[in-house]
Amino acid sequence: MENPRDVVIKPVVSEKSYTLSEKGVYTFVVPAAANKIEVRRSVEKVFNVRVVKVNTLNRPGKRKRNRQRATWGKRPDTKRAFVTLASGHTIPVFETK
Repeated sequence: MENPRDVVIKPVVSEKSYTLSEKGVYTFVVPAAANKIEVRRSVEKVFNVRVVKVNTLNRPGKRKRNRQRATWGKRPDTKRAFVTLASGHTIPVFETK
């Protein structure tokens, strides 16, 4: 992927992600085709930080029932990247004041 902003789609906003951000681990939604090397380079370029480690997780979408019709639907599958930064580096998107 050419543009680094195409790899980092959005940050994950949840209780777990904010708890991890205190330890220097940040969570992002990334495209399913993105690999760890692309995620690392993108986060380093976009946020100007040093990445130590990247873990990825493929999450299958939940199967949900449609109440108006007797049919089932499916939420989209997503891929998340857990990015560990070097000590002293932070990403201001996750900072709360």
